[in-house]
Amino acid sequence: MGQNTIAYTDCFSGVSGDMLLGALLHAGLDQQFLQRELAKLHIKGLHVAVEEKTVQAISCIKVNVKSDCGQELRTLPIILNILDDSGLDPKVIQQATTVFRLLAAAEAKIHSIPIDTVHFHEIGALDTIVDVVGTIVGMHYLGIQRFVCSPLPTGHGFITCAHGQLPIPAPAVCELLKQIPTYGIDLPQELITPTGAALIAGLADDFGPLPPMRITATGYGAGTRILKNGQPNLLRIITGEGINVTENQGVEIIETNLDDWNPEGFPYLYEVLFDRGALDVNLTPIQMKKGRPGFCLQVISSPALAHSLKEAILTETTAIGLRFRSEQRWTLPRKTVQIQTRWGQVRAKQVETPEKIVIYPEYEECRRVAADQNIPLHDVYSEVKLSGTRKNG
Repeated sequence: MGQNTIAYTDCFSGVSGDMLLGALLHAGLDQQFLQRELAKLHIKGLHVAVEEKTVQAISCIKVNVKSDCGQELRTLPIILNILDDSGLDPKVIQQATTVFRLLAAAEAKIHSIPIDTVHFHEIGALDTIVDVVGTIVGMHYLGIQRFVCSPLPTGHGFITCAHGQLPIPAPAVCELLKQIPTYGIDLPQELITPTGAALIAGLADDFGPLPPMRITATGYGAGTRILKNGQPNLLRIITGEGINVTENQGVEIIETNLDDWNPEGFPYLYEVLFDRGALDVNLTPIQMKKGRPGFCLQVISSPALAHSLKEAILTETTAIGLRFRSEQRWTLPRKTVQIQTRWGQVRAKQVETPEKIVIYPEYEECRRVAADQNIPLHDVYSEVKLSGTRKNG
């Protein structure tokens, strides 16, 4: 795997720790390597069985964890000691610690007890330890540099656990999924386990559709339950090399109308929005109700950064509401180039149109040269365009 290796987790039937681990094994994680790494935890009687099976004619892997001896219900400090005393890679230990702390913090908040005294099945169960450590080991084995996850589906109803009847999604799952894209489906079954939610919350770098990539492997991990709506209870992991495809993109358009805002603040707002990753920002004068003049603020954003930009608009303007929608955009391939002129190198934008390569001078660069040389700005523009045309002619 290269330096831009992506794992995309397609959670069309939810997510659990064993489904993630099974999908990684199916995508190329070596089973013997996994067993050797798990042995470094020094947990007596641990057995991890890897079962190859098919679910609705799709080949997949089911992971089952067993023990030859009774296992205690472990608290967070006990689990962290196990990790610290293991021979695992420090990066694996660090990430596993993050995931277990997230899981324990969620349970502690739900039950109103100190985090170090959380003593419950989810975090102490042997299979949870295997799922968390095994998944992180698998990510490192496959050389994953970026972990992207689809929005997560949630069912409804109730589930029976050690605490009695709990609503679906479980309270700990709701706590773990803060700021993570989710959507509900009409299925009275649990689709997201606390362990699965903690792994996604602790490891995912981004959320959304499949990113641009050259696929190298696909793996399917099987869940335990049969889903009542007939869909396969599988999780799919797609790995590959990320590619920079800027020509065809999904974007989010964010808009608001302002009639009581001082537009002197626009240059500052402009900088704030671009610092947060806005793709474009514009302000259009409009006529609003009761004849009042106002402005329509429009921001174009990648879906992943839209939430941060919405917060900035609501913080820096007088807006009390926003409109937003998803759109597709098509942009021409472009790159920054240095054009040699009589005044030295000047930065410009090289754009590939359907017919030819075009050079577009950068205003700030041309402005700098014009001021330094005490010459008209249009002379600099003309020189950059002419030199760029010769270079590509």
